[in-house]
Amino acid sequence: MYRWLLRGIRRRILRRRKAATLAVNQINTVSQVLHLAVQGSPTGVTVLDRNGDVILSNARAHDMGIVHERTINPDVWAEALKVHEDHESRTLPMEIPRRKGATQVTAVQAVIQQLSPVDSRFVVVYATDESENVRMESARRDFVANVSHELKTPVGGMALLAEALIESKDDPETVEHFSQRLVKEAHRLADMITELISLSKLQGAEALPNLQQVSVDEVIDEAIARNQLSAEAAEITITRDQPGGLTVNGDKNLLVTAVANLIGNAVNYSPHATPVAVTQELVDEDTVWIQVADRGIGIAPEHQQRVFERFFRVDKARSRSTGGTGLGLAIVKHVAANHGGSISLWSRLGYGSTFTLELPLYQPETRTIIADNLADDLTLPEPG
Repeated sequence: MYRWLLRGIRRRILRRRKAATLAVNQINTVSQVLHLAVQGSPTGVTVLDRNGDVILSNARAHDMGIVHERTINPDVWAEALKVHEDHESRTLPMEIPRRKGATQVTAVQAVIQQLSPVDSRFVVVYATDESENVRMESARRDFVANVSHELKTPVGGMALLAEALIESKDDPETVEHFSQRLVKEAHRLADMITELISLSKLQGAEALPNLQQVSVDEVIDEAIARNQLSAEAAEITITRDQPGGLTVNGDKNLLVTAVANLIGNAVNYSPHATPVAVTQELVDEDTVWIQVADRGIGIAPEHQQRVFERFFRVDKARSRSTGGTGLGLAIVKHVAANHGGSISLWSRLGYGSTFTLELPLYQPETRTIIADNLADDLTLPEPG
């Protein structure tokens, strides 16, 4: 009987030990999950006590400059002290200096609040990366300022020309001279507005609708045709290689615009009686290169990364004299990106420039082929 009682007691003790072990394992598992969630969060998380000691922080908080070597950022700590005093949340915008080897976070917004409304011992800091938002806002302000300046120039010029026309109404030659200049400024203003609208649409488009198989030969031919008159006026010969029969998947009108902009740019920045060459090439069996090369003035290395920016001009006087808007290459860049491609530049001062538009080769749909193969593999039973 005693043995039976001992066995029963032993079994109950073992069950309790198993239950306790299971509970401990569950706690450890939850703790590990919480730890991984905090450490892997894209939001910087830091917990402080009343003494400013860092109780907990994740890697993102270090990237954002909230914590450095277990020491809280002094600006954050100043706001945390206020939260400790009045229990009110604070928001702190921060600019982060670039550090060698650190993640490129330049703007942070930190929200500082009590960790728990019923426990005032700890304060938590949530930090979010606002670098991209700040960059976009800065780009928007620059764009508005640039547009205002660029539109003001032709509008102001047109106003002055109109006044000159009024004062010269009795001089036919002067009237004709100012009228031609007025028409030129009006055309430049119209072109700028058109290109601004095109650029806005391209920047807002996540994917291009109605993509079709487009002949690269046709794109090049139409782009050359758009620039033929201006090239002939400058005695510039636009040459192209033999038709290659290559095709890409895209919007033909946009592609023609992009290549025409490259050719127009080459014509405008080339000396009289020099050639401009347009070529196409299949690279790596799945990529098409459309290259536009000139023997123009070339582009300095410090300007080569900026030529695709809106309104950037290497030679402002030359650009305005040719009616340039400063938007052509920006449009090319966005057309390429929206087609899954890219645009690159090689240039050397005094030797000329080569722009390379890189586009994915058209790949025919394989679903029909797969379906046909499956049909061939099926064997139907003979009729009974």
